Amino acid sequence: MQALILAGGEGTRLRPLTETLPKPVVPLAGRPHIAYVVDWLASHGVDDVVVSCGHLAEGVRAALEGATEMRVCFVEEPDARGTAGAIRYASDALGDRFFVLNGDVLCDLDLGALARQHERTGASATIALYPVEDPSAYGLVHRSEDGAISEFLEKPSPEQIDTDEINAGAYLLERSVLDRIPPGRAVSIERELFPDLVGNGLYGRRLEGYWIDIGTPERYLQANWDILERKLRTVTGERLDAEGLLVADGAEVDGEAILSAPALLATGARVSAGARVGPRAVLGPGTEVGERASVSGSVLLSGCRVGVGARLNGSILADEVVVAEGAVLEAGSVAGRGELVEGALA
Repeated sequence: MQALILAGGEGTRLRPLTETLPKPVVPLAGRPHIAYVVDWLASHGVDDVVVSCGHLAEGVRAALEGATEMRVCFVEEPDARGTAGAIRYASDALGDRFFVLNGDVLCDLDLGALARQHERTGASATIALYPVEDPSAYGLVHRSEDGAISEFLEKPSPEQIDTDEINAGAYLLERSVLDRIPPGRAVSIERELFPDLVGNGLYGRRLEGYWIDIGTPERYLQANWDILERKLRTVTGERLDAEGLLVADGAEVDGEAILSAPALLATGARVSAGARVGPRAVLGPGTEVGERASVSGSVLLSGCRVGVGARLNGSILADEVVVAEGAVLEAGSVAGRGELVEGALA
């Protein structure tokens, strides 16, 4: 089975993190996000992956080349083509039937159930639908009892909300759908292609399980905690101890430091005397936390330095960020690669 991963977006909502890292490669609990996507696909029998790249394409290639046994090929867009335009541009690499997945979603939805309904209905395209408590920020999808989609409703007002099902960013498409996508320009799968397919073999399938769009700082952090708290099954979760801690070989924790689960310390991370790390903390490779510093609810990528007595809460640090002695980073703080953070940052 084949799958196309859409990994070309700029990740504007995660800036400045994505100024130097492509969004599909941002680390979640110590692994590139796209590695979790590939694991999920492999668990559903996918053995052939096409990756559509754009922004910082070399970073996407580097994250996957040699990291999986399945066949992987890369298609690099010459310019931004949108979600459907990217599919059309990758058409030479695609077969008769294939999954399409947004590269900014972490989930464990049952792709097998999606494929079985697709086969049963003879659909041209089948969309994975996911139930959310508050669908107002998403586009609603209306369907009949047999799954045939009748309408899309973008950004509904409260009185228009009559379903909890949203587009989950996972699809199964027949090759014939490619002929409906205009070549050579940006085309949206959500706003152009799917509305055009209503009444022409477009179906939806409600899928339960875990699902999150990692595209904002808040949801990016939540995805890290959900992995550490084993809300979905991952190879990282399987490495945690019974308390929810993972201290990798080569990490150093002073005997007077305090670790609170869940937390992950990568190889080469160092925690000094009197420092507190966790709950909910990820320290990337080579990251150092100084004496009496505190890191909670935060993700620090590789090579960061946290000064003596600094306090981080609900923050994200890109590679090689330096936090000065006594600095305070409150919830929502995001520092770009190599930045020096002094004083308070809110």
